[in-house]
Amino acid sequence: MEGEIGIHIERKFQAHIDEEWARNKAQEVLKAESITPPYEMSLVFTDSETVQRLNRDYRGVDESTDVLAFYMLPQHGADADFVSPPDDITHLGEVIISYPKAEEQAEEQGHSTEQELTLLIIHGILHLLGYDHEKPEEEAKMKAREKELLERAIST
Repeated sequence: MEGEIGIHIERKFQAHIDEEWARNKAQEVLKAESITPPYEMSLVFTDSETVQRLNRDYRGVDESTDVLAFYMLPQHGADADFVSPPDDITHLGEVIISYPKAEEQAEEQGHSTEQELTLLIIHGILHLLGYDHEKPEEEAKMKAREKELLERAIST
């Protein structure tokens, strides 16, 4: 079985995001992180209002953000009683990206929206895999890995 990456692009952004491009970027990150099939995850491109609502409802933070990650793998310090499904598929979770926020941040950073989306895909997937940036040492590790993966993704 192959790895399955479900892509959902909100209708108003479909002209701006190529589904196959997004899938390939996600596959590159997973491969670089040694995640081998069978696995499944979802990648969603939506508006800032939806991201804000999800951030409020699931994280208790009533503001928009650029990317949210809802992981399904047990995370560091998680309840040891977590039981994985018996289907032998690694269920990674879902990455939700605000397309308008990506455009805004790309303009602020002086690079393309495609590069910003690539960075957000990388950031979201790293969260699914247990990376975090709550503590300074975790943030340094995550940022360094993001930089490596972004450089690799841009060169391909």
